[in-house]
Amino acid sequence: MLGLMLTRKEAQEIEYLLKKELEELLLDLEDERIEGLVRRAMEERYKLIFRLYGRFVPPHELSKYVRTSFKQG
Repeated sequence: MLGLMLTRKEAQEIEYLLKKELEELLLDLEDERIEGLVRRAMEERYKLIFRLYGRFVPPHELSKYVRTSFKQG
């Protein structure tokens, strides 16, 4: 485990960057043309960024980025 001390402004900037990345990933994961290894890599990235974003925001903010549909198959 690593520790990190940030100023309020730095924390806000990281929060913003994570939020934008989650928005992009959610949009891309809805694209049916993306499949296979690329999709799995994107899903792993989404999980990692989602957990990291959860360290910066309250639960009601985090819930906005929960994936609502998972394609089986």
